[in-house]
Amino acid sequence: MAGRLDGKVAVITGGVSGIGLGTVELFVAEGAQVIAADIQDEKGAMLERRFPGKVKYSHCDVTSEADIAATMQLAKSEFGGLDILFNNAGISDRMSLITEITAEGWSWIFDVLVRGPALGMKHAVPLMEERGGGAIINTASIAGLQAGYGPIAYSTAKAGVIHMSRSAAAQLSPKKIRVNAICPGLIATSIFGATMGLLREVADQLAAQVAEHSATVQPVPKGGVPDDIAQAALYLASEASAFVSGTHLVVDGGITVGARHAWDPNMISPFAAMFGGVMPGTESPTS
Repeated sequence: MAGRLDGKVAVITGGVSGIGLGTVELFVAEGAQVIAADIQDEKGAMLERRFPGKVKYSHCDVTSEADIAATMQLAKSEFGGLDILFNNAGISDRMSLITEITAEGWSWIFDVLVRGPALGMKHAVPLMEERGGGAIINTASIAGLQAGYGPIAYSTAKAGVIHMSRSAAAQLSPKKIRVNAICPGLIATSIFGATMGLLREVADQLAAQVAEHSATVQPVPKGGVPDDIAQAALYLASEASAFVSGTHLVVDGGITVGARHAWDPNMISPFAAMFGGVMPGTESPTS
């Protein structure tokens, strides 16, 4: 049975752990050859050994334009070209007030989360044009849609990713290059530990707890895992989404549908609370 990405070549940044790793595994299973770009060299070498001839690791710090350019060229030299770019590499700052941010920290977040994907697109587009088109996917976040789901610099940057994806789609879709974003919700990865200032090893262990507890704070009673985002990326990378460009796909277990009282029958809405827990017009008629 043919895979949905047979004959395609993809670059996935942040590709050796979390959402990136899950997407590498799925894309390979669907027939793609993949450049897994990251800064975790040991994990990258292990990934190459798992998928000989299918995955090539590229050391890529997405704050370095030279690293990004070299990674895109590796796709051409190793696999003959580039069809798909998943700008997924990410970091998070710690939860803090706007009055506590530093200029250096703010710039670092934007360099990784916004400038990195922008430069990725810059260097991917010429290779995609050589192949007659392509698909670009940028990892945004529900934190970019509304307040309360992430630190302020991270949330602001992710809002920028959503709009950058839309603006890039306007420019590139006529070239047969589609651009879309994915907004993950509570997905069990190490980024939550990073938000708390934990070391990577400790943050990786915390991911399992995120999966266990996230199911209790959203309408869909299932912990979010990297494969949930990988499946969305597969859709946006494949011909199944040939008519989709310039949008963002929210994959969040329904957590952004509304306040908890919208989906939890044990919670009373603030409006109902004003009337003693009984909504106006729902009182039983009296004789």
